[in-house]
Amino acid sequence: MHIEIDSVTALSPFLALMFGVLILILPKFLNYFVAVYLILIGLFGLFPNLFTTTTT
Repeated sequence: MHIEIDSVTALSPFLALMFGVLILILPKFLNYFVAVYLILIGLFGLFPNLFTTTTT
């Protein structure tokens, strides 16, 4: 599966919306949602080619 960097950055608004709704429903899990979100964004920022594959 090939994921472009643009498609990863396009997922950020959807993730933010999803986490926002979940936080409204389950406010005590706010720390977990924020932590997972920050870890994922950090991984995508540090290793932009981590989830991409190139075929020759």
